[in-house]
Amino acid sequence: MKKLVFTMTLFAFCTMHTFAQEVNYKDKHQYKDWVRLAPKLDDAFFSTQEAVRIAENVLLYQQITGGWPKNIYMPAELNKAEQKAVIAAKKDINESTIDNSATTTEIQYLARTYQATKDNRYKDAVIRGLEYLFKAQYANGGWPQFYPRPKGYYIEITYNDNAMYNVLQLLRKVYEKQAPYTFLPDTIVEKAHTAFDKGIDCILKTQVKQNGKLTVWCAQHDHVTLLPIKARAYELPSLSGQESDNLILLLMSIPNPSEEIKNAIEGAVTWFKESAIKGLTEENFTDSKGRKDFRMVPCTDCPPIWARFYDLESNRPFFCDRDGMKVYSISEIGYERRNGYSWYNDDGAKVIREYEKWKKKL
Repeated sequence: MKKLVFTMTLFAFCTMHTFAQEVNYKDKHQYKDWVRLAPKLDDAFFSTQEAVRIAENVLLYQQITGGWPKNIYMPAELNKAEQKAVIAAKKDINESTIDNSATTTEIQYLARTYQATKDNRYKDAVIRGLEYLFKAQYANGGWPQFYPRPKGYYIEITYNDNAMYNVLQLLRKVYEKQAPYTFLPDTIVEKAHTAFDKGIDCILKTQVKQNGKLTVWCAQHDHVTLLPIKARAYELPSLSGQESDNLILLLMSIPNPSEEIKNAIEGAVTWFKESAIKGLTEENFTDSKGRKDFRMVPCTDCPPIWARFYDLESNRPFFCDRDGMKVYSISEIGYERRNGYSWYNDDGAKVIREYEKWKKKL
């Protein structure tokens, strides 16, 4: 991959149609700029040559499944050899995924490009992408991280990193005929509505009970039993203080909620209130090797935080290294996992704030 220069800032990108920085496309994290910036582009951008150039890349990367691979920086300028490699990889169907905002981001981008250009190739690609999502959905309403991979944790129902949440948000925009999805045929709109309803049903069915009480969700659930399940070695079955927040917010956004949805929300919010960690905050320091590190220290008058993982039985926050051993202090795992993963967050505060607004609307 070659190094490219896109000028100005995100503001300039949205208004003047260019990017902000020098980019090395071999940087494995560069894709994050694509999934972060693409949804923020203004409508005027999609009438530019740059928008169309990027759209051609998005078309190029679409696999024969209709889905897209993850961690691709779509604005990269590809030479002929790189284009040939991308075309050859179209048949590697095991790389099609909803992980890391893949597929949903590309569908949205092409839909907006179609609205600006009326090029039917983009419209057709959007429909193929949506058909991929319909086909990937399990009968129970869940989505795997990758489809059609045959095995591994990739096939489990995935809430991790908002994978399924992103799909459901997209499908709702489609069936509500929100911009830019006003051009889709009724058959697609109806499928999107059905798939959304099934997805919500799956969320309700996978909500974990602890001592008979509804709580929250695991990052992954078994695609058959619907029970919490392990993913990577350091991602054990748990109650997730990070992956559950957007699921609750999604349930709160449903108009005229059923009693089942209301009960799900009440149970989850109660869990967030009871599982808040108070009097603890993150302190950054430089270790003896000159590396940036952090530790958790007592604090006063600091906002509550939540752990990423809670024990399914005791509800005790836990942590895990690549050896798969559960421990109960962040200091007990190695430097690499401690600093290479998100172990605490404050998202529960948002859940509780939105809950108060939701209650007033009932």
